[in-house]
Amino acid sequence: MSADTPGFAAGLTQRVSGWLGRSTAQTVAATEQAALRSDRFRLEREGEWRRLEAIVVRIEAGRLRAVSDEDLLALPVLYRNLASSLSVARETSLDRATLAWLEALVQRAWFIVYSPRDGLRSWLGRFLGGGWSAAVRALGADLGIALAIMITGTVVGWLMVASDPDWYYAIMPGSGGGDVRAPGASRAALYGTLFGNQDQTGLGVFAAFLFSNNAQVSILAYALGFAFGVPSILLLIHNTTVLGALLWLYHGQGLTWELVGWLAVHGTTELFAILLAGASGIHIGRAMAFPGQMAVLDAAAAAGRRTALVMAGVVLMLIVAGLLEGFARQLVNDTGGRLAIGGFMLAFWCAYFFAWRRKSD
Repeated sequence: MSADTPGFAAGLTQRVSGWLGRSTAQTVAATEQAALRSDRFRLEREGEWRRLEAIVVRIEAGRLRAVSDEDLLALPVLYRNLASSLSVARETSLDRATLAWLEALVQRAWFIVYSPRDGLRSWLGRFLGGGWSAAVRALGADLGIALAIMITGTVVGWLMVASDPDWYYAIMPGSGGGDVRAPGASRAALYGTLFGNQDQTGLGVFAAFLFSNNAQVSILAYALGFAFGVPSILLLIHNTTVLGALLWLYHGQGLTWELVGWLAVHGTTELFAILLAGASGIHIGRAMAFPGQMAVLDAAAAAGRRTALVMAGVVLMLIVAGLLEGFARQLVNDTGGRLAIGGFMLAFWCAYFFAWRRKSD
């Protein structure tokens, strides 16, 4: 046994060495094959990568005219091929520097292919230059429906308080508590709320309430349109019953035009904004109730995209109304001047939305 031990150990050593040699050789061969496949993968596609990079560099530098029509047409295909190559490259033995370069190139190409081309100034120019008015006109019958609802709400508010003055306290938010705008108020008291007291705190608080309330109504009338437009209709009715109640109150003391002038300065813009918001909500509700060949959610999504541009303009109108309310009404202290401002704003909005057209339209 002892005599054979050296021979046995020598044989074992030789076998282990052979096995290790074969394993190392196999590992080296596998590594070489992977590197060969990686090099072949890179060589087959590197030309497209370099071409895409050259296109991206020219566009990023603002030299779009330097890009040929052929390269522009090939840009989306080159981007998709690069994205596909990157997913494969992450599974191969490409070096980290190459992978980092490919990832950065994919990001840069994505912004060229998919990101918006226009900046804020360009978008605003198209928005004010006809995009907003075209979106408003696209509402079509929904504008007429919303207008009819608002007129109905005003009439209902008037009739309710005319039949029972106690309805005034239920309709008018914050009525009572020493506010002189209440049934039974004298002409002098009501007149005093409209003229000569621009610096009084109460008038500013009430004006701020009107703006805040109308802004909330506008947003909610649009946002709740998904419930088949019913909440939008109810909000329009509720908001205009307030107007009807106020008109009844001041009409009873012969101050109808004075109140209309006081409201017209900002109201023609603010109520127009509410009209557009309500029409947008009704538009979404009608699209869901009568989706046609589309699924209900798809119809609602399409209507939402159509009305989003209108609501962007509604926000702008509310800002304009706030400025008119905060400055113009405080500076103009006679009914004729107030009616002139309100009438001008109403004519301006009507002309912008319905009379003026871009040549491309």
